[in-house]
Amino acid sequence: MAINDEALKERVALVTGGSRGIGRAICLALGQRGATVVINYGNREDAAKQTARLVEEAGGKAMISGFDVSDASAVTAEVKRLAKELGGMHILVNNAGIAINGLLMRFKDADWQKIVDVNLAGAFYTSRAVASFLLRARDSGRIINVSSVVGEMGNAGQAAYAATKSGLIGLTKSLAREFAGRGVCVNAVTPGYIATDMTDEHLSDDKRAELLQQIPLGRIGRPEDVADAVAFLAGPQAAYITGQVLRINGGMHM
Repeated sequence: MAINDEALKERVALVTGGSRGIGRAICLALGQRGATVVINYGNREDAAKQTARLVEEAGGKAMISGFDVSDASAVTAEVKRLAKELGGMHILVNNAGIAINGLLMRFKDADWQKIVDVNLAGAFYTSRAVASFLLRARDSGRIINVSSVVGEMGNAGQAAYAATKSGLIGLTKSLAREFAGRGVCVNAVTPGYIATDMTDEHLSDDKRAELLQQIPLGRIGRPEDVADAVAFLAGPQAAYITGQVLRINGGMHM
C-alpha cells in the first residue's frame, strides 16, 4: 500500500544492504514517504533491481548502487559519485550485515574478520563517507544504524555477531555527539527476531517455537515493523531524537 505522505520529499537516502529483507522494507518505507532511495547491494543485483521496481510501483524514486561496504575506498568513491549525481545526501541507513554463528572455541579467524568488516567497519566507512554531505544537509541529516537485540542481550553461539552489533550502538552514540551541533541526528534500531531470509536460515521449527515463548507479543516480527520505525527516525518528526536506541523486539528485551 502506498503511503506517499511526502515527509521525506527532496531528500536522498542511501540504504546499505537494501536489496532484500529488512533493507528492502526500509527502502519501500522511505520511498513511499517521498525520498529518492539509493539501494546498495553486494552481489544480488537482481534483487536490488526488484526492490527498485517495488519502490517505483509504490510511487517512490529509486536507483541501485553495487559496492562492498567493507571496502573503504570503494565506499568513498561511490558515495561521492552518488552525491554529485543526486545533488547531495540526507539520510544514511546502515543496514548491511551478515550473520556467522558458532561457538567461541571453534570460531575461525577468517569468519571473525569477515563479520567485523561487513557489520561494523562497513557502517564506519559509509558513515565517514557520507558525513560531509549530511553536515551540509544540517537539520535534515540522519544516520540510522540497524543493530540487533543480540547486541544488547548477547546470545550463545553468536559472540562475533553480538560484538559487531554492540559496536554499532557505540558508534551511534559517538556520532550523535559529533554531529549534534549541526542538527544531524544519529540513532540506532535493535530489531528482535524478524522474518527474513537470513533469520529463516538459522531458525529450525523447534527454535522458532522456543523463541515465541520469549516474545510477549507472541509473534515473530515483520520487516515492516522495523522499516516504519526507521522511516520515523529519518523524518522531521524525529528532529529532537539523537543518540537513542529504539528496541523493536515485541517485548523480548525491555
